[in-house]
Amino acid sequence: MMSEPEFWVAVSMVIFLGIVIYMGVPGKIAVMLDARAERIGKELAEAQRLRKEAQALLAEYERKREEAEKVAEDIIAQARTEAGAYAAEARRKLAETVERRRANAEQKIAQAEAQAMKEVRAAASDLAIAAAARIIAAEVKGDKAAKLVDAAIGEVKSQLN
Repeated sequence: MMSEPEFWVAVSMVIFLGIVIYMGVPGKIAVMLDARAERIGKELAEAQRLRKEAQALLAEYERKREEAEKVAEDIIAQARTEAGAYAAEARRKLAETVERRRANAEQKIAQAEAQAMKEVRAAASDLAIAAAARIIAAEVKGDKAAKLVDAAIGEVKSQLN
């Protein structure tokens, strides 16, 4: 039995295990494993804490995004309202301008009509005076005719003006 290699392998293994146990290697391994387990546990706790913080930040950013969208919608609605008000104001001013120009044109037309009537009356009175002067000159002679013509001219001019 002593000459067999398996025996010496078994003896050396027992001696090795005895030295390992005597040196406290299993306790050190257990302490190292416990320290590693504790470190992994801390890392997991830190990871969970960071995950919660990330979720809180995500929720906060989502809330801020929603607020920003609401503000943007409010701004767009206000811009539409203001654009509608500006358009209504522009239409009102355009209508006022058109009305003012129409009134101005009507006034100019009325003035032109009045001027034309005045010119027609003046031309008619001049023709009437000329005709009256010819008729009176043909029928009435002398000094009496001149007085009648002067009186008629004065009377027609005063009535026309």
